[in-house]
Amino acid sequence: MPKVKQKTNKAAKSRFKVTGTGKLMFHKQGRRHILTKKSSARKRALARPEEVKSTHLLKYKRMMGV
Repeated sequence: MPKVKQKTNKAAKSRFKVTGTGKLMFHKQGRRHILTKKSSARKRALARPEEVKSTHLLKYKRMMGV
């Protein structure tokens, strides 16, 4: 057993949610303000959560302690 526990990165914990199958989901940026110039379709697309790409998945899982 390791002597030191791995700490969870709190910034990552607040940004990602782990699904039942172990995938990470996150909400896209760009939907906080200056919404008048963005189309309704674009705002709807930004509202949907998205799955983390496989290139970053291992890095973020380590940060989450998963």
